[in-house]
Amino acid sequence: MSPPVLILASASPRRRQLLAELGLAFDTVTAPVVENEDPATDPRVMVAYNAAIKAEWVASRNPIAWVLGADTTVYLEGSALNKPRDPAEARAMLRRLSGRTHTVFTGIALRNVLHNVRIDEGVASEVTFHTLDEAQIEAYLARVNTLDKAGGYAIQEHSELIVAGYTGSLSNIIGLPVEETKRLLVRCGLLPS
Repeated sequence: MSPPVLILASASPRRRQLLAELGLAFDTVTAPVVENEDPATDPRVMVAYNAAIKAEWVASRNPIAWVLGADTTVYLEGSALNKPRDPAEARAMLRRLSGRTHTVFTGIALRNVLHNVRIDEGVASEVTFHTLDEAQIEAYLARVNTLDKAGGYAIQEHSELIVAGYTGSLSNIIGLPVEETKRLLVRCGLLPS
């Protein structure tokens, strides 16, 4: 009997790397869906919705596969900070995060059409930034491509320049909460317990 097929419904290289750390073979398929990026939406609702639509789009086309979708956003003072559109917006996000603590929310969705499985989970972590001046912001942006990262930063790249500390799951802040994902995959028989 062939092993179950797992598909990561994401183009994110960070999510691919984190999922690979679990030692499980998987494919990746990018779902061409329109995500909710309204900054006024409750961030938990936003990431749950986006993770689900990605997983459902891929699962509907691969009904025997197990499909994992995920979505991450940064939340500060009533507003979601999604991926910046350009370097100017990335700078503005770093200015807003400077000296403050924000929450990183990730939604994960696991789908399997054949087995009628629909599991949704949410994870939150907190990150505190150093107080940053313009020179520090420019130094960070010179080293890190921030345009494909929620909040305009990557905690795994030169975090010493911007991050004072964090609580909760580091892998969640990067984009895929590995501990929770592993627990889901064990629960569905895709990984040994």
